[in-house]
Amino acid sequence: DIGFGWFIAPEINNNDDNDNLFYLTHTFYAEFEIRSNWFKELLTPILKNLEPKAIIRAKGNLYPGTQTVIKHRKHTDFSFKHKGAIFYLNTNNGVTTLDNGTEIESIENRLLLFNSSLPHSSSTCSDKKYRINININYL
Repeated sequence: DIGFGWFIAPEINNNDDNDNLFYLTHTFYAEFEIRSNWFKELLTPILKNLEPKAIIRAKGNLYPGTQTVIKHRKHTDFSFKHKGAIFYLNTNNGVTTLDNGTEIESIENRLLLFNSSLPHSSSTCSDKKYRINININYL
């Protein structure tokens, strides 16, 4: 179990219009500074593999489980060209859907590298209490 604080994000992304959807987030890095005491322990091993020139944002996402899998609307993380990495912390039946329609299953310890400046979407899961991942945007 990860013992840090989570904060409610009242909407999944700017494109979703479902008022009942929310998720929890924990910011590790934003606005050019480390924002969490967990940054070094959790992100250093991932960042060693990525070798980023610069980190734009790094955050944890916790999507509460739902009765059926709910796919969120597509969004881009930032409007400028950048890279994205999603590190999945638990195995569940939720997916990340890429711009071309490819669905990436949430498998514990899987690292997805993709162009997060292209439209993509997340989802809830229905077979676990929550779906949890770390999302890193970088150059």
